[in-house]
Amino acid sequence: MIISGKRSCLPFMLFLGLASPAILADSYFVRPDGGTAQQCTGLSDQPYPGSGTSQDCAWSHPFVALPPGSAPRISGGDTLLIGEGDYRMGHGAPSADRCALDWSWDCHMPPIPSGPSADQPTRILGTGYDQGCPAAPKLWGTERARTILNLEGSSNVVLACLEVTDHASCIDFHCHNGQCGGQVAACNRASAPWGDWASTGVTATDSSNVVLRDVNIHGMANQGVRAGRLSDWTMDRVKINANGWAGWDGDIGADSANAGTLLFVDTEIAWNGCVEDWQTGDTFGCWGQGGGGYGDGLGTADSEGHWIFENARVHHNTSDGIDLLHMRDGGQITVRRSLIESNAGNQVKVSRSALIENSIIVGNCEFFQGEGNMHDSDHCRALGDTISVGLEAGGQTDLINNTIIGQGNCVISGGGGDSQSVLTLANNVIIGSPYWHDPGQQSCLYYSGSGEQIVWQNNLVKDVIPAS
Repeated sequence: MIISGKRSCLPFMLFLGLASPAILADSYFVRPDGGTAQQCTGLSDQPYPGSGTSQDCAWSHPFVALPPGSAPRISGGDTLLIGEGDYRMGHGAPSADRCALDWSWDCHMPPIPSGPSADQPTRILGTGYDQGCPAAPKLWGTERARTILNLEGSSNVVLACLEVTDHASCIDFHCHNGQCGGQVAACNRASAPWGDWASTGVTATDSSNVVLRDVNIHGMANQGVRAGRLSDWTMDRVKINANGWAGWDGDIGADSANAGTLLFVDTEIAWNGCVEDWQTGDTFGCWGQGGGGYGDGLGTADSEGHWIFENARVHHNTSDGIDLLHMRDGGQITVRRSLIESNAGNQVKVSRSALIENSIIVGNCEFFQGEGNMHDSDHCRALGDTISVGLEAGGQTDLINNTIIGQGNCVISGGGGDSQSVLTLANNVIIGSPYWHDPGQQSCLYYSGSGEQIVWQNNLVKDVIPAS
């Protein structure tokens, strides 16, 4: 197109404007033998050559890209590729110059910049993320760092092929910093240096369109994940294990409700409420609510959204396995093809509209008996019912094609519904046993008292007293 004898650049400029998000996105590299922000551009997966500035080489640490107390050096939509190796995350790490030991809990990366859209996310990836993640880089927290991966206000983000942990065998405030069960496992809060522990693996608030894939979060002093006000998150092949207070804690305060789809696929949540020996991976010092701890595998405050668990393994947590009893109207829960067992409280708590199908749910709630830091009230807490169903007026919950075994007061318990509520039990194997807290009493099949309708089809039932 020519205007007044001059070729117009308008179409070209329009093209640049439409394409700019993709054109402007960069890939940055981190590797242990890289350099500082002054030495290297970060734009090439090469070691620092040993001299010079602005060299075409990788950065030495994730903090160069996301420095504590400073603005990120990467932008929304960029990719940060982290090479195999161990990266200290906290006071004393490279590019943590603004951190002070006296308030080292604030020595963590700033929020990851949001991507321009769900189709153009910011990506923080371990190398090998596209090859099955054979050797994830280890991001290990130290000196009381509040968090390691910060998604507070971050949306349109992908985290993949990362190990998140610390290098201390302790729980924050364990047994209230005292001795319990002959084992002292409380993290040092008396004086600096605080030690190689960090509170939480991933923190997130006001965050949407996020994917965690092949992320292993374990051994944190407090929670594996602390997250609320989320929308449309996917956890794919994620492990949240052996974190001292809880695996996933969704209670971030007065307004913690979530929305959209919260999807957990091939995810393991286990041994939360226990100390992890950071060198061997063994667990000890397990404690629950009776001792002042917590111990849920996954729990939330009031929430919304559709929570989906497919091929999940939720086991050996020191309180409930999955606690989604606090759903608001419109909330929905689906559990499919999952194994949920040996949690010290209820194995699954659902509410509002729920479906549990093709799953094995074993209420072996006395598993931690003999663990010195557990109280008698922690074993089979909340009566130890294997499945707790919170019905809603006029709502429906379906339990279909499951094996459900219990040693609590009842195998299944309900409540909160009315005469228009419906609970369907179809094609299940339901097996009871003596109630752990009162072995002279056999587990009941189902108890509610809220007058709901029960649809009963083709179930095999053994060793329970009848429903009431």
